[in-house]
Amino acid sequence: MEEDENKLTDEKWRAIVTCDAASDGAFYYGVKTTGIFCRPSCKSKEPIRDNVRIFEHADAALQAGFRPCKRCRPTGVRLPDEEWVGEIVRYIRSHLHEVLSLRVLGEMCHGSPFHLQRTSKRITGKTPMEYVQQVRIEQAAAALRRSDKSLAEIAAAVGIPNTAYFITLFKKITGYTPADYRIRHANMEAKER
Repeated sequence: MEEDENKLTDEKWRAIVTCDAASDGAFYYGVKTTGIFCRPSCKSKEPIRDNVRIFEHADAALQAGFRPCKRCRPTGVRLPDEEWVGEIVRYIRSHLHEVLSLRVLGEMCHGSPFHLQRTSKRITGKTPMEYVQQVRIEQAAAALRRSDKSLAEIAAAVGIPNTAYFITLFKKITGYTPADYRIRHANMEAKER
């Protein structure tokens, strides 16, 4: 009986876990949670086995909607920096409530933290962590305008569990403390009525 080439066998899993360069070209693997596919020799973070899909060819992974890894370049073509930074931005927006660091972002987007920092700054004018802070504060400002939740609840909801740090960061970015921002917005709404 012929082995199903798209099945994750123990042998293929071992090749992925050990970053076996001898298996390059024999198959490619995609990680469902990141939407990225790699060569077996890729030095990226070891995926969870249940999240791995096997592909016979890079084209099959592309047709299934997976993007090529920035680190191992399974298609032999480098992903344009703008697209890569776009992937990072999408990842940040959908995982904002989680602990995000350059190391985590690099692992999830298959690039070194140094390269990620430098490329993001060149493309967007912000480092990934500056972008994380900006988006968190934008979401916090929206929550302050539309809800009566406590500062601690809003801070935790946007991924900043330390309320004192949240207040300091909010003021640094907006020029107002969260409480002053809420009052200012309420006064502006009252004047518009």
